[in-house]
Amino acid sequence: MFSLNEKCAVVGIFNVSNAAKYAYYSLFSLQHRGQEAAGIASSDGEKIYITKDRGLVTQVFDEKKLKKLIGDSAVGHTRYSTAGEDSVLDAQPIFARYDLGQIAVVHNGNLTNAKEVREKLIKEGAIFQTFMDTENLIHLIARSDKEHLYDRIIDSVKKIEGAYSMIFLSRKKMFAIRDPYGFRPLSMAKLEDGYVVASETCAFDLIGAEYIRDIKPGEMVVFEKDKEPRSIQVFEPNPHKCIFEYIYFARPDSDIFGKSVYDVRVKMGRELAKEYPVEADMVIPVPDSGIAAALGYSKESGIPFEMGIVRNHYVGRTFIEPTQEIRDLKVKMKLNPIKELIEGKRLVVIDDSIVRGTTSKKIVKILKDAGAKEVHMRISSPPTTGPCYYGVDTPTKDELIASSKTIQEIRDFIGANSLAYISIEGLIRSVGDDLSYCMGCFDGNYPVPNKN
Repeated sequence: MFSLNEKCAVVGIFNVSNAAKYAYYSLFSLQHRGQEAAGIASSDGEKIYITKDRGLVTQVFDEKKLKKLIGDSAVGHTRYSTAGEDSVLDAQPIFARYDLGQIAVVHNGNLTNAKEVREKLIKEGAIFQTFMDTENLIHLIARSDKEHLYDRIIDSVKKIEGAYSMIFLSRKKMFAIRDPYGFRPLSMAKLEDGYVVASETCAFDLIGAEYIRDIKPGEMVVFEKDKEPRSIQVFEPNPHKCIFEYIYFARPDSDIFGKSVYDVRVKMGRELAKEYPVEADMVIPVPDSGIAAALGYSKESGIPFEMGIVRNHYVGRTFIEPTQEIRDLKVKMKLNPIKELIEGKRLVVIDDSIVRGTTSKKIVKILKDAGAKEVHMRISSPPTTGPCYYGVDTPTKDELIASSKTIQEIRDFIGANSLAYISIEGLIRSVGDDLSYCMGCFDGNYPVPNKN
């Protein structure tokens, strides 16, 4: 049961007929990364066209709107409002006209010096239309004295800090760039005579694109017609990839940072079973992100796996919550236990994280109300003790239950018979020690300081 929001998905389509339609289907595959707004900008070589609005991809676009997005290149975006406000203006792509022509940009991540850069630009006379950190890039590009756009992009990203996987679309070219730490994923694929760039590889599967490789940390790839993509290593790579992509954010059918998300999650479950075994009758996941880890726990422990909780996938955000009674219904609206299956049973319940603890408490209660004899919670991430500054919408440190309570105190709060989290060492064994990861939300080691 998720309690964290990830800031956005990005996609770019270059030199493919009906590019906007491919962008639409790609965004549909990436809807799990952002559900508050969606947008697509396309180019026919002479002009950039744009449509964006609040809502899901299927709510924002229809056949009529897609037909207006003409051209063989497009960029698209789905968002959560981790930076900015929940308004149409703060939806992406961001579009602008400037001295070199027209430009649209989409961004996944969070700039840690956005406030500093914005204040400097305002003092220099810049007028901002949104509250998004991404808009800083448009102003920096417009003010650069470089002759070519790719040089202006390089000039601009050298003034920003933090996490960014960004795609820029001009009238004739496309540029994809990743921060030197590679916090957020970004992959490249071949489609017909053109190319696709996307946050996750599951987007390639739907449209029939063939995965080529990940864009490297600190790399910019330039796409031009009748030319092979050109790689420019803007920064020396210093990889610190977000480990939460494996724990929760990415779809299990994606490959992230070169590894199968599903396989990694199964390994997390196996590690949990090795580290924290328990006498029980059944392993059940909190759907959907706990499923693969629960399978791993079941395989390692030999305890049968069952889908003891059913999730209603058609429950959206509850905007109007006038009473405590209605607020308490939110978990029940989304999750319902199968009473006949779990009554009288000792359960191992696998979830991906505990953030504030309130959702876990309600899950334990509904299972015990349904007749569960014991509820043993096992979490496939270490305790979340700090916020994320790189594009994850985590609460403040004071709101994170693990920042102020011991595991025993959290167990007492949620009402479980036992509680255990995977260790940081177990997590590393699951994902492999061949790559460097950012685990600031677990260990307090942040690669880039937050200046905002």
